[in-house]
This record gives sequence, structure tokens and C-alpha cells, in this order.
Amino acid sequence: MKALAITHKGIEDITFLEIKELVKAKNLKQEESCVSFEIKSMDDLALLNYKAQSVYKIIYLFDSFKIKKLEDIENSIQRNIDEIRKFINNKTTFAVRCLKIDNDNFSSNEIEEETGNFITIKAKVDLENPDVIFFVYICKNNCCIGIDFSRKDLSKRDYRIYAHPQALKGTIAYSLVRIADYKPNEKIIDPFCGSGTIPIEAALFATGFSVNHYTKDKFKFKNFEKFDKNKTVKTGISGFDRELRHVMASKKNAQIAGIEKNIRFSRIDIELLDTKIKEKSIDKIITNPPDLTNNTNPKQLEKLYNEFFCNAGFILKNKGTITLITKTFELIKKAAEKYKFKLMKERDLIIGDDNYKVVVFEK
Repeated sequence: MKALAITHKGIEDITFLEIKELVKAKNLKQEESCVSFEIKSMDDLALLNYKAQSVYKIIYLFDSFKIKKLEDIENSIQRNIDEIRKFINNKTTFAVRCLKIDNDNFSSNEIEEETGNFITIKAKVDLENPDVIFFVYICKNNCCIGIDFSRKDLSKRDYRIYAHPQALKGTIAYSLVRIADYKPNEKIIDPFCGSGTIPIEAALFATGFSVNHYTKDKFKFKNFEKFDKNKTVKTGISGFDRELRHVMASKKNAQIAGIEKNIRFSRIDIELLDTKIKEKSIDKIITNPPDLTNNTNPKQLEKLYNEFFCNAGFILKNKGTITLITKTFELIKKAAEKYKFKLMKERDLIIGDDNYKVVVFEK
């Protein structure tokens, strides 16, 4: 049984790792913005939808091929018509959705409409609430067709009722946690926690508590009991912010996510970290520091980065690390070098139309 996990460009290796950890998948193949793999049962797809933290969609895959013209989709559907009949008939409704990346040869609407026309089985189209959603994923000239097993955007977090203006997607926050190589027994902090997304994703990962636990009704599958095998662990996760309103929002979001007992949130200014946290007591810092915007003074931002790395050097253990995401890499790098932090890893990450750097520094 073939499947496809769609993710963000730049974190495909994190999705690859997560799939291996959650299910017994075979023939995993990491490609641009996605990972293809094989599993034994629908239960594996259900588990990935329910617990995976790095994906946008999980697709039951019919076919993958190079696309040059719309007839290539029609040919694929005809090749897989017997498999398609397992999902729809004259008593079911369906719709077609499309995600297109780096391909301007067709419009998404055109693909959705024509694909619907190519499916010649007598089933009704329902664009609002279909029984089955066919999904066409195109990245450059690669095309995949299958069933949308997710039925929603898995990168959206229902716990995030209160959002910071520069809040990360949950999928990206989770990826930072994994890039940092966080272990549940380690003490980690996010000193710019905003709406708490990084600490919350770290706590969900550490405990195994599903990010979708309280939104089960949005899935078609219903057997969740076998998936809810959470770990009883004592976590050392803390989130700090200089503004009390963000701290309170983070606490509320953590409560909605169901892991508020696993995180400590406090209001602490970045320049006071060394007075509030013991020397050499923190294993890792994972954070999304403020970036340069139209309302930001570059000199003030440089001062903030210097304070951050200065205090990080005091509270981090020897060989402790800082993992962060930024659009102002050169300013960050300058401050890190000033306080003797060594650049260990860096990667490019694309979120929407924005280009980011994810970097890991070691004390």
C-alpha cells in the first residue's frame, strides 16, 4: 500500500524520520516537499494523520508520474480505475483538490475540474462536504494522485487560539525541536516563546500526546484508542517572554493542547535570563527570535541578539546548543561569534514566500 506525506520544503528529512518512528514503513523515499513510502494497513495511515507533527497532508497514493499535459492525469486514472472503484460508487460523493508547487503550466482550478471529469464512475460531485476527496499533488513536473486521508490541513493547530504576530506553524516548531535533537529528559527553554508553539510542540513530542486528540471528530476513521499510548515523562520545558500577555496566551494554548502540566511559562526579559536561571543548567535553547521588520530598529535588534547570546553562554551547559530560525542570519551570526558560539548546522527553509535559515550553534 503506497502513501505520500506532503511537508514543507527544507524539512523532508524530519518527516522521513517521523514516519519511521511512528509506523513500520518500507521503501521510504525523500523527495522535494514530500516523502513517499509503503505501509501494510489503513491503520498506519490513520496513525500518521492522528500523531504526525511535521506534515501537511497524508495521501493514500494511487500513482506518481511525470506530467506534461492534462491527458497524463486521465491516463493515470484509467490505469488505476479498479483501485478508485474501491473508494467511490453511485452512492458516494467526491471532490478533487489540488496542491501545485513550482509549476505554472496549469491552474489548480483547471486540474481539479478536469480530473473530476476524468473520473467516469457514476458518483456525485460535492464540493462542500464530499465522502471522498481525490488529491492531485504537483511539484515541478512530478505528479501524484490519491485519496486525501487527512481531510484537513494537518499543519494547522487547533490549540493555537491565541497567536503571536510572528508565530511559527506547528510543523516548523516541531521540526526545530527535532533538528535540535531534543531528548525528553533534557532541560530546554524558549526565551522568545510568543504564543508558546515551540514549547507545546516539544511537550507533545516528549509525551506522545496527539496534536489532534481533541479534534478527533474531524477524521473519518474512529478507532483512536489504540493510538493513545502516551508516555509518562517528567519534562524540563520552559517558555519565557518579556510581555505578560504573550505568557498568558502561551499558557492558554498549552491548556487547550492538553499538555499545560509539562511546560513552565514565565515572564522574563532576555537581559535577565542569567539572574533567573542557574549557571550551566540548560541543555538546549530552541527559539524563534525577533526578526528585522519595518518597525524594528537594526541597532536595537543587534543589542537584543548580543544580550541573548551573552546570557545563553551563562545558562547553557558545556556543549549546550541553540537552535533557531531567522531571516536575519548575518546579524545572528555576528552576535554568536562575538560570544564564542560555534556554528554547527544550517539549512534553508521556505515557508510560503519567505526564505529562512535554521541554524544550530554550540557553546
